[in-house]
Amino acid sequence: MQETSLAPGLYLVATPIGNLEDITYRALRVLRSADRIACEDTRQTQKLLNHFEINTPTLSLYEFNEADRSASIVADLKQGARIAVVSDAGMPGICDPGMFLTKAAIEAGIAVYPIPGANAALSALVASGLNTEHFLFAGFLPPKPGARRTQLEQMRDAISGEQTLVFYEAPHRIAETLEDIEYVWGPACHVVVARELTKLHEEFLRGSVSEVREQLGSRERIRGEIVLLVQALPLAVGQQSAELPLTERIAELARAEGLDEMAALKRIAKERGVSKSELYRELQRTRPSGGRKN
Repeated sequence: MQETSLAPGLYLVATPIGNLEDITYRALRVLRSADRIACEDTRQTQKLLNHFEINTPTLSLYEFNEADRSASIVADLKQGARIAVVSDAGMPGICDPGMFLTKAAIEAGIAVYPIPGANAALSALVASGLNTEHFLFAGFLPPKPGARRTQLEQMRDAISGEQTLVFYEAPHRIAETLEDIEYVWGPACHVVVARELTKLHEEFLRGSVSEVREQLGSRERIRGEIVLLVQALPLAVGQQSAELPLTERIAELARAEGLDEMAALKRIAKERGVSKSELYRELQRTRPSGGRKN
């Protein structure tokens, strides 16, 4: 069958997230027919191109050069070029390069074509068993514990009904993130950890956050790319301001992270949106005669 010629424009091409069979026939046709392929990592993409015997020239388009390189790519597109964009895995522009270039192309009046295919977040969602009608993809949570917990609390307080929150998370941070979810929604909160999707060691861990934490905590090491899904429910009226007593939260941070009292107060102040001095005065009031700790 003779292949249809490719129209000029920008093509956002989904690539495999693990299994090479994730690729679509249309994606292969576009990659073969394009004038160039803009890649998050040319070395990674070259492995895919070699496997499918595709010889299209490549150029790099990654986080730190996308803004500068977009101008030259848009200039070529204005001359009638056909340029494909790929990330290392999945759909470009979803926590990967491509968004800035797409916006620039649209502003320049260039046709933009999505070439659908594999995506880790949606693959995890449909197999999670959680609500697929109301969900929010929030990318990566902040890496710093205080900021991460604050964002989760803000998301909790903003929802009015059940929805599924979908995050990407690094394996070395998943334990801490699950701890924060347990703090914000409680130990019974239902979560799903989807790991290494479409790869040989694909795995789904489903259950309460306390159960999943226990399963992962028993492992010497956690590896692989992770999608974390949370069954987010609004807290009952009167529970919105519920928090651990100050002394219990200080003890929790000492156990979990080895923080001393002043470091713990600083963290809690940020979590609760109050000054450290205010919390310190509250702490003193809980001690006999309001005295200082010896």
